[in-house]
Amino acid sequence: MRPSADSDPDLPRLLRGGPFHLALRAALTARGLPLHRVQHRLAAQGIKVGVTSLSYWQQGARRPQRPESLRAVRALEQILELPEGTLLRLLPAPEAARSAPSRPPARSYRALVSAGAAVDELLAGLELPADGGLHTVGHHERVRVGAGGELLDRTSQHVVRAHRDGVDRYLAVHHGDPGCDPERIRVRAGENCRTGRVRWHREAGVVVAELLFDARLRSGDTYLFGYGFEDGTGGRCTEYVRGFTYTGGQYVLQVRFDEAALPVRCRRFTRSGPGAPRTALADLTPSGRHRAVHLVEESVRRGILGIAWDWD
Repeated sequence: MRPSADSDPDLPRLLRGGPFHLALRAALTARGLPLHRVQHRLAAQGIKVGVTSLSYWQQGARRPQRPESLRAVRALEQILELPEGTLLRLLPAPEAARSAPSRPPARSYRALVSAGAAVDELLAGLELPADGGLHTVGHHERVRVGAGGELLDRTSQHVVRAHRDGVDRYLAVHHGDPGCDPERIRVRAGENCRTGRVRWHREAGVVVAELLFDARLRSGDTYLFGYGFEDGTGGRCTEYVRGFTYTGGQYVLQVRFDEAALPVRCRRFTRSGPGAPRTALADLTPSGRHRAVHLVEESVRRGILGIAWDWD
């Protein structure tokens, strides 16, 4: 006999006051429905939601936000035999979600880099906010430029702190140079993480990679992990930039050149947004045999920070 909603004494309380993920989990348990069966029933109504997304919803790692996801929640209420609106009212209205006081307002990628619209589109498809519940404590990044002046690869060692419970992943963004082939760019997961979903935008030359942690963080926890992107598919590059949507955290960038392609001049710079003039210019001198330049920013500000170089 299938258990009823009343068989779980916590379910009525959770349906009244939430939170959403615990109410959903209790309703699923009360009905005895495994996630793959729920997914099948949703698909029968023309609603495509993965088992992984359903799992994230009941764990609190994500909340349904997109119109298709909210349609799925309405269907879940029917599948779980709950009164109409029971689960939906436990989700914040879009305006409330945007004004949640978890962190100061961030700048979108669209406001930071020329390919920002493509990045925002890919992030929306993954149903995760750009910061994913994390902010940077420290980020050390190494970039290699090849003999043809192309960006060969970049490697990151990243330390983050969670500002909400349940965080277990990070979204890494790579923007290749003109002419690059995003489908050929390889994501490399390093220490303390593994590669999850990877999405790319061919026209914009953008890759977004989901890096899954080996632990689920609580608010205030720090986490160290490493990752990289192997590129080499684009044309000759003349700068490397990093866009920061939030303030705070240390950032270190090193660019190393091949001995067959050494620039005649290197400079660090900042920029307020795509198309804005470079400011805070400072010359950088490549170190001798290592053929590298670097910058250190103790506490980043929102905007763009990078190193540019001239080939002739």
